[in-house]
Amino acid sequence: MPIGLIALALGAFGIGLTEFVIMGLLPEVAADFAVSEAAAGWLISGYALSVVIGALVLTAATTRLPRKPVLLSLIVLFIVGNVLTAVADGYGVAMLGRVIAALCHGAFFGIGSVVAASLVAGEKKAGAIAIMFTGLTAANVFGVPFGTFLGQQLGWRSTFWAISAIGVLAFVGIGVLVPALHAPEERVSIRRELAAFRSGQVWLSLVITILAYGGMFGAFTYIAYTLTEVSGFATGTVPWLLVLFGVGLVIGNWLGGRLADRSVDGTLIAFIAALAVVMALFALLAGSGVATIIALFLMGGFGFGTVPGLQSRVMGYAGAAPTLASGANIGAFNVGNALGAWAGGVGIAAGLGYTSPIWIGASITAAALVVVAIAAARARHAAAIDRVATLATAG
Repeated sequence: MPIGLIALALGAFGIGLTEFVIMGLLPEVAADFAVSEAAAGWLISGYALSVVIGALVLTAATTRLPRKPVLLSLIVLFIVGNVLTAVADGYGVAMLGRVIAALCHGAFFGIGSVVAASLVAGEKKAGAIAIMFTGLTAANVFGVPFGTFLGQQLGWRSTFWAISAIGVLAFVGIGVLVPALHAPEERVSIRRELAAFRSGQVWLSLVITILAYGGMFGAFTYIAYTLTEVSGFATGTVPWLLVLFGVGLVIGNWLGGRLADRSVDGTLIAFIAALAVVMALFALLAGSGVATIIALFLMGGFGFGTVPGLQSRVMGYAGAAPTLASGANIGAFNVGNALGAWAGGVGIAAGLGYTSPIWIGASITAAALVVVAIAAARARHAAAIDRVATLATAG
């Protein structure tokens, strides 16, 4: 295994940690800046929306540039954003830091995937990309809980200083361990890539991603409040409960990928339906510690179990031009993140209590189930028409 993949995985770990760790520290951040829970939630929504902008603009702007310097520049952007967040003397400066850090997110994963694949032989490309993305998984399983623990013990700013240090290590690692790579010889045809969006199924896939992911994050964004104020857990137990969520995430992602290879739509329907049921039960039983523990694990499992199928679906219907559609779907994940954080904040701000984000998330997930069912029915109908046409032509 090329050691440069470890450097890329470290960068992915830091970026994943930046996005998700603030969810466990939201009460501390809100108290420090003297803002409401909903306003603090915008530090998550603002990040997610900035990821969408960065993924599209920075990736397109750097298409013909040498990839290693681009990756290093993106890591510098990541470090600057997190340092600014750590030293912020007010809510507005913290938001600016979050936005700057987010701009590198999508472009790093997009370009990093290409670089990772280039470091190995053709038959090992998928495995190399998977190794880089283990950094993102590790961020959720280990980084978020321990980053939350660090922030609770030493102040939330200490977590962002630690993330900045991870960025410095990733910068050095990429600079030393990743070989110099030439810019791509041919510019991607934007016209050909845009043609993928003529497919109604591509647009339906993007909507499913926004709603399915948004529903889960509607519940997860304010989970620290739910765990402490409703379920009755001590603040110090929150990091360990997030470990449980992370374990569910890993298992669900693995299982969802295997099942999606057999039937993408069938897997998505089953997992999204299960996610909606789990969140509704979670909202009803959040006062029970045992029920909360079970629901948290299942929410991570069913929520992230949809990710492989969601990505496979949009790429499949994009046909020969999957690059921009795939990038758009990464953007859709983050639009969903922003939607969920905003909607959950609306529920809290309206005085509906700390279970309201879970109810709202369950409703958004139920809407995703309706859309995926319609999309699957349309796909079956189109396939049936194609079969009839093929038989008629053969006859």
